[in-house]
Amino acid sequence: MVPLMAAADQAASSSLTGAGVVSACALLFTVASFWWLNARQGRLKTWEPHAFAAIVSSSTARLRLPLVLHNTGPKPIVVQDLLLTFPDEPASHLPLLWVSSPSRLQPGPDEDAKLPAGFVVPGREARQLFIEFEAPFSGLMPEARDYKVQLQARVGHRKGWRRLLTFTLRAANIVDPDRYTVYNNAPIELTKEDRKRADAALVELLEEEHGDASATGERNQRDSPDDDGDTGVKR
Repeated sequence: MVPLMAAADQAASSSLTGAGVVSACALLFTVASFWWLNARQGRLKTWEPHAFAAIVSSSTARLRLPLVLHNTGPKPIVVQDLLLTFPDEPASHLPLLWVSSPSRLQPGPDEDAKLPAGFVVPGREARQLFIEFEAPFSGLMPEARDYKVQLQARVGHRKGWRRLLTFTLRAANIVDPDRYTVYNNAPIELTKEDRKRADAALVELLEEEHGDASATGERNQRDSPDDDGDTGVKR
């Protein structure tokens, strides 16, 4: 009789242990599912733009990009700031700052350009934006070649700048650098006529920059005092 009762108790204990394991697994699955569906922090994802607008001179560099930002998680992401850098270029090339949020890619006098302001990308949604970047006296003088460009962002749930995308900016397509207009960023071959126009425009831009630098140097030399402290004004 005693062995039978012991066997029954053991079977009941095993049954309770199995039920506890099943219940614990079900609870963990429920909590994990709730977190994954409702509380998980995702990340921002974006893609290389197929076109861009640009104007470049000796005093400023301005780029306008069409961007699509996708939030991979259920929680909203607050984007506080955006930045463009040229990681493979000399340190004299300043980053391009976010200066406006225009309503379209093609620049024009009648467009509605808004000042930069933080925005929200809702969970599991995407937002299309036109972002304009600019750097006065950037040191960037485009050559007819590809540039490695990095898009960075500051988001509300993380500290510091976060890299969003590294892509190729095909500056060889900028055939009129002093005209703010749209160019294709696809890897296509320019015609000989377009390449000549681009080279001629860039040479003219470089000559203008060197001319401004020479004039500035001459003015500084004329205005600088001599070794004896004379200001150069005749009495």
